[in-house]
Amino acid sequence: MTTKPRREAAVKRPISITAVVDAVGALAAGNMHGHLYMYDTNKSGGSTGFGTEELQTKARRGDQILWNCLALECEAFVAIDDIIIDRDICEPVRKVYPGTDVAYWTGTVKKDAGPITYQIKFRLGTRDEPITTTLSSSLVG
Repeated sequence: MTTKPRREAAVKRPISITAVVDAVGALAAGNMHGHLYMYDTNKSGGSTGFGTEELQTKARRGDQILWNCLALECEAFVAIDDIIIDRDICEPVRKVYPGTDVAYWTGTVKKDAGPITYQIKFRLGTRDEPITTTLSSSLVG
């Protein structure tokens, strides 16, 4: 009798959420409205709202979420300062890629729930205070 080796469970990839920020526009306006374009890597899983401030990321309990941001203008500084979300659902933590000063945020969805909205605080340019999104993206179960 031959036995087949067990297939190891496939490693689940994190859902990556990228915020593309028009830093010049947001700094001029003093807000993020119309200057933020959100995307994620779970379109085939059912995410919607790509390219808007109201991205709806399809995520379930156990999914790891990874948030990062990019500046629309290559010379502009943008960084995520905080992610405001119900900590009972997901608790984002700031991390840095080893050997760099490039930061990202990650968190694991703790339980399935209806749409859970969140807002992101961004550091832009040399501005002292972060700018918080006015519209909310969400995690949808």
